[in-house]
Amino acid sequence: MDIAGSLLLAIALMLIIEGMFPFVFPTAWRDTFRRIAERPVHQVRIGGLIVMVLGLVLLLIAT
Repeated sequence: MDIAGSLLLAIALMLIIEGMFPFVFPTAWRDTFRRIAERPVHQVRIGGLIVMVLGLVLLLIAT
C-alpha cells in the first residue's frame, strides 16, 4: 500500500472511531464536549498535545 492509501486508511479509521461515541453515547458525548469547551484554552491545547504525542508513540510502536 502506498503512502496515500495508508493516509486514507488512517483518516477513515479516525472518522469511524470519532463517530462511534456520539452515535452510541450521544448525551454523554455532548456533556463531555461541553465540559471540554468550557475549559481554558491552554488546558485544551495541553490535552491536544498529549493526544498527539500518544498517537505518535502508538504509530512508532506499530511500525
